[in-house]
Amino acid sequence: MLSAEERDSASDSIFERLEKTAQFLMASRILMYHSLPDEVETRRFLKKWSATKSFFLPRVNGVNLDILPYDRTRLELGSFHIEEPVGDEFADPETMELIVVPAVAYDRRGNRLGRGKGYYDRLLATTKASKIGVAYEFQVVDDIPAESHDVPVDIVITENGIYYTRK
Repeated sequence: MLSAEERDSASDSIFERLEKTAQFLMASRILMYHSLPDEVETRRFLKKWSATKSFFLPRVNGVNLDILPYDRTRLELGSFHIEEPVGDEFADPETMELIVVPAVAYDRRGNRLGRGKGYYDRLLATTKASKIGVAYEFQVVDDIPAESHDVPVDIVITENGIYYTRK
């Protein structure tokens, strides 16, 4: 629905908002993701902050996600045609201070619609890290039905604003 220029501009606005949050400013260990073409673009943000913050990326392992350090020179195309880290330096999800979560859609309560495999719900259930969803404004809807195993995010950030979903 968005041109490449609109996606880049919206992504930049989203990450400018994220950079100003207390959760980002205080975090040193951050789990990010490598974006698919229809997701908020993450590569410029990773490049901008990788000398200052310790970033990690997920790698699909069966039905779960392994967490590995981000090193842009050590990536390969993995599951679902997403660039994933290589190696065996696994990080414990409990050591993450912030997790930036992609989604197909969010509602204003932090519920998310993922891609249907439950990878992030299983991962998010194992950590007390702050959970921030990033999405284009049109991806925020009134209501997403949640099940008991679904893990909502604490904040949703779009190019137009921030939705605080947890008290």
